[in-house]
Amino acid sequence: MPSLNFASRSHSTRFAALLIAMILGSHASAQSAQTASSLPPAVVRALATAKIPESAVAVTVQALDQNAPLLVHNAQTPMNPASVMKLVTTYAALEMLGPAATWQTSVWSEALPDAGGNLHGNLYVRGSGDPKLNLENFWILLRQLRARGVQRINGDLVLDRSRFTLPPYNPAAFDNRPLRAYNVGPDALLVDFYAMRFILRPEGNAIRFINESTNDNLQVVTQLTPGKGGCDGWRDRLNIRTQPGRLEISGKYPISCGEKVLLLSPLPPETHIEGLFRALWREMGGNLKGRVRTGKVPANATLLAQQSSPPVAEIVRDVNKWSNNVMARQLFLALSGEDGTPGAAAQRTGAWLRGMGLNFPELVLENGSGLSRRERISAEHLNRLLVVAWQSAIMPEFVASLPIAAVDGTMQKRLYGTPAAGRAHIKTGTLDGVKAAAGYVQDERGRRYAVTFLINHANSGRGERAVDELLVWVASGSR
Repeated sequence: MPSLNFASRSHSTRFAALLIAMILGSHASAQSAQTASSLPPAVVRALATAKIPESAVAVTVQALDQNAPLLVHNAQTPMNPASVMKLVTTYAALEMLGPAATWQTSVWSEALPDAGGNLHGNLYVRGSGDPKLNLENFWILLRQLRARGVQRINGDLVLDRSRFTLPPYNPAAFDNRPLRAYNVGPDALLVDFYAMRFILRPEGNAIRFINESTNDNLQVVTQLTPGKGGCDGWRDRLNIRTQPGRLEISGKYPISCGEKVLLLSPLPPETHIEGLFRALWREMGGNLKGRVRTGKVPANATLLAQQSSPPVAEIVRDVNKWSNNVMARQLFLALSGEDGTPGAAAQRTGAWLRGMGLNFPELVLENGSGLSRRERISAEHLNRLLVVAWQSAIMPEFVASLPIAAVDGTMQKRLYGTPAAGRAHIKTGTLDGVKAAAGYVQDERGRRYAVTFLINHANSGRGERAVDELLVWVASGSR
């Protein structure tokens, strides 16, 4: 793919992983009789309290220096892993793309600016699928353009988003919350995640609303009053309405919440980019006379400026630490090769896994983020992926991307004061009917384990205690 810069990949990593996978496959069945199949008592009690049957749970725990699992329960059943599926996507990206690979966003024109800063032609912005083309990086790209003498663009701004081939996307399809930032679809030119950042903060007897985003195509109108009670579900208490070019936010905001961030995606992609570009370009002293439209960079265009993304290793860290669905979907599409479709990404990822000796026939990849009702994997195979990843040359980058219990990311507020605090690198996942966790745990004697815990049940929202009990059981070494 010409739009990605790839680091060279050593064949030794793939050979080692293939050898390990073959060893695991040959030894697991032979030693299954020695593997415990009953869940730890504390986990059983937590499941009973949550009214989650053990049949709705799948667990695998394996010491990383052993060939057979320490604990398996319902491990071969295909289950929805929610965001834990990001482990498959991010590990595949580190291996298939390389930890140093980057994406390029470039600006082109058929003309060059004259001495007065006039560009007598169209300006083309071509995306390559950068998962982190945030406000800062987009600003840097425009600043480069301005520094190269472009001030007044007399033609159109043309957005080249052709790198991906995607069907029409409905942000309301998953959970009927189309304004939520996590429901933004993938795009070859995903500028600032197509999201806007607002701050809500109680000040005396009023709620201060701060718009941290800049966009010429949106007027924001608020009518917020202080509310009482706890902070749980504060977003759902707001009344949010959209009209073309207008966002209205009203309702009671609980004082107990303190300062909170509200991320919304109220504009279509092209409208969002236009409004952001015009605002930033004006701040830089520039002017765009034409309109904004979608098209392709012509063959005779000249490159004017280019901005590189952070490397894959940094992207993977953002995806896993904070469970960023939009970035995960972008990363997944990067695995598609030149095709640029989710289907090709799934096929190439599956072929890569099989080439590593990881045959997962039950695996279903829809978008690679876990924000899906279709995606499936078994606890046995997800845990096997973790074991193979531990032996990989990119293991340090992969493990460092996972949230640390009681320290950061989505595990920051969990397991304080337990043996797992600071010892568990765990990716979590939550959907309606799904609770999941998988990663690595070091016990108090220094031994490390790969751990996978999947719950698929209507009461899964109550299953966090059971997951935590398993992590503490592993970390304490009390077996």
